[in-house]
Amino acid sequence: MFKEWTKETYEEYVQYLLGLQDLKYREFNKRIIQTKYELIGIRLPMVRKIAKEISHSNVVDFLKLTKSKYYEVVMIEGLVIASLKDEKLFDKHFPKYIKKIDNWGICDSFCNSLKNLEKNPDKYFPMLKELALDNEEFISRVGLITILNHFIKEEYIEDIFAILNTIKSDKYYCNMAESWLVCELYVHYPQRVTAFLKKNNLNKFTQNKSISKIRDSYRVTKEEKDFLNTLKK
Repeated sequence: MFKEWTKETYEEYVQYLLGLQDLKYREFNKRIIQTKYELIGIRLPMVRKIAKEISHSNVVDFLKLTKSKYYEVVMIEGLVIASLKDEKLFDKHFPKYIKKIDNWGICDSFCNSLKNLEKNPDKYFPMLKELALDNEEFISRVGLITILNHFIKEEYIEDIFAILNTIKSDKYYCNMAESWLVCELYVHYPQRVTAFLKKNNLNKFTQNKSISKIRDSYRVTKEEKDFLNTLKK
């Protein structure tokens, strides 16, 4: 992969990506990903490999040049931003990038790849809380999925419950992110989450989907699953 980025090398990069196209995989992704971006059809391990190589190049110039036509190009951009060690550079690109996210695939790959948020939690957790409470479906999901991946810790539990109780969205991908977050919290703190499930402001879909996800987990006993079933709305 290129060490320096110009308009010419960037166009070569896009052509390289197009040459990796797997048509069967593209058709598979079209069935499960709803996005305004055009899908090329490149499997995630290869996308991650390319992003890792780019992260060792002149990323400042790369991020100036990258465009938003193809799904995989947008995903690679996000993975490069997620790997940034320069906090100022990350802070510059993060808020602009998340506005491009319009699907769960790019959202979740980006959020679980973020490297440096836990090094400065006093700065980033409040930011994620604000994102989670945003009215836009995928901005909210960015906040929720990032919290899920990086902040399921004792000191944040009550704050996370407060976030979940405040969200009023009925958007599918926001509610699914809430449910996934509740499930992961339960695995680590079952008693605390059981108490939360008994009394909360979750809508019916999110409450019941949370319980369903917990019941699907092999890390939860049959007795726990049976009891949780009684808490469905």
